[in-house]
Amino acid sequence: MVRVATDARGVNRVSIAPSARSRERASERAWCERRLTNARGIFDDEQPVAQRRGDLCVRAARVAGVEIPNNKRCETALTYVYGIGETSAKAIMAATGLENKRLREFSEEELTQLREEVEKYQIEGELRRFITMNIKRLKEIQCHRGKMHIRNLPVRGQRTKTNARTRKGKVKTVAGKKK
Repeated sequence: MVRVATDARGVNRVSIAPSARSRERASERAWCERRLTNARGIFDDEQPVAQRRGDLCVRAARVAGVEIPNNKRCETALTYVYGIGETSAKAIMAATGLENKRLREFSEEELTQLREEVEKYQIEGELRRFITMNIKRLKEIQCHRGKMHIRNLPVRGQRTKTNARTRKGKVKTVAGKKK
């Protein structure tokens, strides 16, 4: 609905009053926004930590010096730590007696309990160091596995006359090799 009004100086001012249809659209838009926020897990009774872009928001829990994702279930999230696979993750969950729920749903006490159990395992830097020391020892004593490591060939008994391209790299053609 359009209104035309004349002010004190005789200038016509045009104003548009919101129609019933535009009010309906505004309420529909507000309803959609509420529905979207509820779908994201943000409810009216509990305000989220970060609603706007730029606010701080915890997106990952820190376990054993590694940020593991909050939106994944605990067993899956634990596999993001080097040295913890599916079997170890299940063993950790059984030892702690925690429910396999999403990490964002864990309380601080449950996370502390999880961290303490994970610390019992040899993981991350400690495990990497252990593996490199073992390889270095094999190279020093010049055993067959050590020699294969030195020559950058497959170590576990695979054939090397053909294949083994992952370890050997791209084919280097040698002239005059044909019979």
